Amino acid sequence: MTRVDSVKTLATSKASLSGLSICFDLDGTLVDTAPDLVRVTNEVIATEGLPETNYKLARAVVGFGSRRLISDALARANHSVDTARLDEMQADFLKRYAEDIARHSNPYAGVIKTLDQLKSMGASLSVCTNKPGWLARPLLHELAMTHWFDAIVGGDEAPRAKPDPRHVYMAAGHRDSARIVMVGDSLPDMGAAQRAGAFAVLMTYGYSHSPQIRLRADARLRTFRTLTPALINRYGSALTR
Repeated sequence: MTRVDSVKTLATSKASLSGLSICFDLDGTLVDTAPDLVRVTNEVIATEGLPETNYKLARAVVGFGSRRLISDALARANHSVDTARLDEMQADFLKRYAEDIARHSNPYAGVIKTLDQLKSMGASLSVCTNKPGWLARPLLHELAMTHWFDAIVGGDEAPRAKPDPRHVYMAAGHRDSARIVMVGDSLPDMGAAQRAGAFAVLMTYGYSHSPQIRLRADARLRTFRTLTPALINRYGSALTR
């Protein structure tokens, strides 16, 4: 370890984020789930005799849910189905995904160490995801990540999903916006943060369908491991009472 790294480690160990509630998006922020979501999309469209879809284009719409993944893949293949068949395909998707939810999904680099740091510094951590809770919890369990979070709130469990600010408040467990940080990768995350009056952190490596330059964020980070110093720089021990 270099002298600079030693100084940074010492500074982190002395800092406190007690009283801060950090809400994390899941897909594209904590975990790279696109490999499994696109895999299942390909399995489902194969029942229509279609080849695998374009991975990069499919990855960009992961945040819009399974129906969008399927319908976009069908459109790219110039293939149409009626609503009843699309319903069947979506049900098939959800069944397949739930049965093998983390075959290729993994937390992004730096996520595990950073969550451990933030928790040890007194922050309250939660997951605020538009993914249904009945899928979010098994995914985090399979990846041995559940224990870091005080709450995991799926889009089907909030009064309304992001960008509605109530989703953020429910995940944080309070409405004191000065003590809430929303960390995400896409428009619903940043919109929810702004409406909740929370500090918005955009992870630029994620799945944003909208051009990131158009997303309003208070901080933009290229790697997850830079989250801790960014929050220390903003909050330090000022939140401790």
